[in-house]
Amino acid sequence: MFCGKSLVNNFYKYKRKMWQNVVPIIQRGKGTYHPLKILFFGTDYFSLPSLQALHKNCGDHLGVVTSFKNPANCVRTYAEKEKLPLQKWPIDPSVCPKFDLGVVVSFGHLIPANIIHGFPNGMINVHASLLPRWRGAAPIIYAIMKGDAITGVSIMKIEPHRFDIGAILAQREVAIEPNVFMPDLHASLASLGADLLVDTVNNLSVRLKEAKPQDSTKTSYAPKITSKITEVNWSELSALDIYTRHRALFGYKNLTTSFLSKQVQLLEVRLPEKELPFQEPGAISYLRKARSLVIGCAQHSQLEVLQLRVEGRKPMSAQDFNNGFLKQARSLSFTANKLASL
Repeated sequence: MFCGKSLVNNFYKYKRKMWQNVVPIIQRGKGTYHPLKILFFGTDYFSLPSLQALHKNCGDHLGVVTSFKNPANCVRTYAEKEKLPLQKWPIDPSVCPKFDLGVVVSFGHLIPANIIHGFPNGMINVHASLLPRWRGAAPIIYAIMKGDAITGVSIMKIEPHRFDIGAILAQREVAIEPNVFMPDLHASLASLGADLLVDTVNNLSVRLKEAKPQDSTKTSYAPKITSKITEVNWSELSALDIYTRHRALFGYKNLTTSFLSKQVQLLEVRLPEKELPFQEPGAISYLRKARSLVIGCAQHSQLEVLQLRVEGRKPMSAQDFNNGFLKQARSLSFTANKLASL
């Protein structure tokens, strides 16, 4: 006949014995686990959220490589403040095997093959587009400028010799709001990229195994922005085209035109709320009630300018431009009252 009390006592003795055996195994497991050692390559404010997220995730298993050319480098400032091991680019390849993985975010330098292959797990990159769309230096600007409805971030493997061609480890999408300005989308994608990077690093072996090559038939390019992009051709671009380009470049470069042989930067523009009288492309007038300049564009459209900067002058309102330049131009000749179509 079984005694209930004896059975309970035996159960607890067995449980204690088993727990005594299990605890050392758990402790040994904890003692042998190490997060990946990561060497981070970055230079700017798109890089910074990823560096901060990795630092939070990896602790002191993190080193930083950056350029020392710019004294206002936020990546360098953060690394120095947090006392992270910091190295100046270019680095010696002998450094790489001391780390498990290289991570590149908005670095701006083509990484040599001996650096890439020096890491046991290679190198990965956070790119601000849904690759293979918008390979290149300015994916956020081109996504807005070309009217894309969605964009996102991609984590890819870095390959030697060419930018943005590696297999995709992970992607996340985000909608582009109709009137978004570049700095807002830039900040959203930087944060999204940081989150996806940590998830990828924490599941690296699976992500590397499941990496998919890019479909080269869907490739588009976002090359470095030059002054050509900023120059407004009033007879070729509609008001919507110009406003979209203004939003895409906002905070980085200003759109430019010329007036009476002087360069003019367009600092604040908008689309009219209601239809305005037709003006020839480049023709300019002052709308007193709205305190704005109205400029004729392609496709019988009009653009309003609220603030601008004339070469050699401080930024001025449309009203100041009207008083100081437009009235003077009218006194010279009617045809002078027109912006040059660059």
